[in-house]
Amino acid sequence: MQQTNLFEMRRLEMLSNTIFGVAMTLLAYDLPKAGRFAKAPGWIDILNVYAQPVIALAISFVVAGLFWFSHHRRLTIAPEASRGVVFLNLFFLLSIIILPVTNGLYGSYRLDGVVAMIYGIHLLIIATLNGLLWILALRGRSDPQLMATALFPILVFVIATAVATVSPKVAQFTWCLAFLSPVAGWLAGRRSG
Repeated sequence: MQQTNLFEMRRLEMLSNTIFGVAMTLLAYDLPKAGRFAKAPGWIDILNVYAQPVIALAISFVVAGLFWFSHHRRLTIAPEASRGVVFLNLFFLLSIIILPVTNGLYGSYRLDGVVAMIYGIHLLIIATLNGLLWILALRGRSDPQLMATALFPILVFVIATAVATVSPKVAQFTWCLAFLSPVAGWLAGRRSG
């Protein structure tokens, strides 16, 4: 018997591809423009103007890519969902849409404690929504590898946000630990297998 109250997630997948694509493209929107220099810049001038925004763009782009990949894996595992899960997915996509805003702020003031915390809290919200969606997608199944891969970024962003309160300079390197989530998943899979 087919349930008629389930939403086919392929439609959400098409919407999410557009949202991720636009958000990831807009990350570069706040990069300084060439007109910022009165004359041809030297290497130090370019480094001074572009280093912070490019570091923020790189971190945000890879984070968005990581969550895009996770999102598509989740939609493959759970091709249908209830209305509540669909709305939770929409909140997850909203958190992705806002990424260019916090990225622009972080790119301009990366070493400021308040800005680093705002950026960290935003990454934590994205990771938490993603983790919650994974828990719902895997309901009734035991897959420690997928669960560890989905939940590891939450731990990293909690730690990184705490680090940002004390040392925003160190936090910029701590965010990158979230990219080790596939390794955490692999280790969890080996341990359970």
